[in-house]
Amino acid sequence: MTPAKFFALIQYPIPHHLLSRLVGYLAETRIAWLKNALVRAFIKVFKVDMGEAAEPDPTAYATFNDFFTRELKPDARPLGEGLLSPADGNLSQFGPVEADKLLQAKGHRFSMIDLLGGDAEAARRYSGGSYANVYLSPKDYHRVHMPLAGTLTEMVYVPGRLFSVNSATTDHVPNLFARNERLVCHFDTEYGPMAVVLVGAMIVAAIETVWAGQITPLSGQVQRVRFDQPIHLERGEEMGRFKLGSTVVMAFAGKVDFDPSLAPKTKVSMGQSLGGVPDPGPEYV
Repeated sequence: MTPAKFFALIQYPIPHHLLSRLVGYLAETRIAWLKNALVRAFIKVFKVDMGEAAEPDPTAYATFNDFFTRELKPDARPLGEGLLSPADGNLSQFGPVEADKLLQAKGHRFSMIDLLGGDAEAARRYSGGSYANVYLSPKDYHRVHMPLAGTLTEMVYVPGRLFSVNSATTDHVPNLFARNERLVCHFDTEYGPMAVVLVGAMIVAAIETVWAGQITPLSGQVQRVRFDQPIHLERGEEMGRFKLGSTVVMAFAGKVDFDPSLAPKTKVSMGQSLGGVPDPGPEYV
C-alpha cells in the first residue's frame, strides 16, 4: 500500500467535523502570543510570501483566520483575458462534462447531479458543457473570485463529509467533491449558466460569501436560498473565501476552449486566463 493510499484510508473513521470545528476555534483565538506563534509557524512551514499582502506585518492580524484570508495588494493579481482562474492553486482537472460526469483524478469520475446536491434539472444545464477544478494549497491566497461576470440566482448548501482534498485523497477517495460539505452558487452570465462550487475539506473551519457572510458550518439537509433581488458580481470580483484550504469546482453550460499550455495539476494564479469564454450556444445567444 502506498503512503498516499494509506493517508486516504485513515481519513474514513476520523470525526471530520469535530476536528475541523476544534481547529476553527483555535484559528479564531485572540490570545496574541498564541495567534502570533501560529501565524509565524505557518509562514515558515509553508513559505508564505507576505510581500504580496496588503498588510505584510504578520502580527497585525487579529486572528489566524484573518491572516489566512488576507487581502492582497491591488496589483498583485492582474486579470487576464477570457475565462479567469477563481483562485490561486493547482488546476487539478478540466475539460468537457461527459454523460453527467466530471473527472476528479485518473480513474475517478463524479456526477454533476451529485455535486449539485441531487438537482437533476440544474445538472442538465451543464450537459455537453465544461468544468474546471482548482485546488487551493495551504500557502495559497484563499479568497475566491468570479471567473466571469454573473448574477447570483441561487445558493445551495449541501451537507457532507470533510475529507482532505489534496492530491493523495483525490486519487483514492471516490466521489470526493460530491461527498464533502459544499456550497453551490448558481449564476446567470452572458454566456449561459455558471455554477461555482466551494468544496469544504478537513480542518476548513468555514466558507464565507461576500453577499451572506459565513455560511458553513451547517448540518442536516440540503438548504436552498433563492435571490429575487439581483446580486451581480463583476469578472474578477471577490465572491467568497475559505478559512483554510480547499477546492473550487466551476461548471459552464457552454464549451470552453481551454489554453493548450494548461495540463492537469498546473499551478495557476487568481485572475490568470484559463482560456476563452464559454461558447453560449444558440439557446443563450
